[in-house]
Parts: sequence; C-alpha cells; structure tokens
Amino acid sequence: MALVLLVEDEENVSLLYRSELEAEGYEVLVAFDGKEAVRMALEHRPDIVIMDINLPEKMDGLEAMSKIQSSVENIPVIINTSYSQYKDNFIAWAAEDYVEKSGDLRPLKESIARVLAEFYG
Repeated sequence: MALVLLVEDEENVSLLYRSELEAEGYEVLVAFDGKEAVRMALEHRPDIVIMDINLPEKMDGLEAMSKIQSSVENIPVIINTSYSQYKDNFIAWAAEDYVEKSGDLRPLKESIARVLAEFYG
C-alpha cells in the first residue's frame, strides 16, 4: 500500500480526496500548509506527494515542493491545482505531473497510479 502525502488547505477538498484515495487502497496523510508538508515529508517519507499550489502560511506549494525534492531523494510530486497558469512556471516542471482540479478525480487517480508505477514498478 503506497503512502500518499496530500497537501491541501481546503478541509472539505482534503476530506473528499482522502476518502477517494483511501478507497483506492492508498494510505493518506494530509498537510494543510507548505511548512507542514515539508515536515511530514521528512518525517514519514511518503511514496508520492499530491501538492496544491495556493497554500497559507508564507510557503506556497511550489516552494514546498522544491524543499521536499531537495531534502527527500526520489520522491515524486504531482501538482494538483485549480490554476492552469502555473504550468508555465519552470519550477512546476520539476513535478512528475500537473493535474487541474475538477469534480472528476479520475485524472488525478490515473496520474497517481501511473507515476507510482514509473517510480516503483
């Protein structure tokens, strides 16, 4: 069972995603801001990180992703955001995938499965 670190500041969204991902068989940890995400990634060493970009507390998702990737070796990150304009940000290119949020979680679930398969066989 893969350990997923979900970084999402909206509580209702995080509850939905956690429920859906747990139903897929993943173990899910939730961080509500960038600083907490970095701490949890270092402490728990998740198999994959699902990162929102707009986060509170002075550390957005791109900065948190950079800190995680520079501190935890070989950890894939999928950016999951409502904003398409970040695709053009070169920092976002370090993510394994970029999935825009929608009511349909299939694209995110498919991305998670694909990225995990690429990284861990």
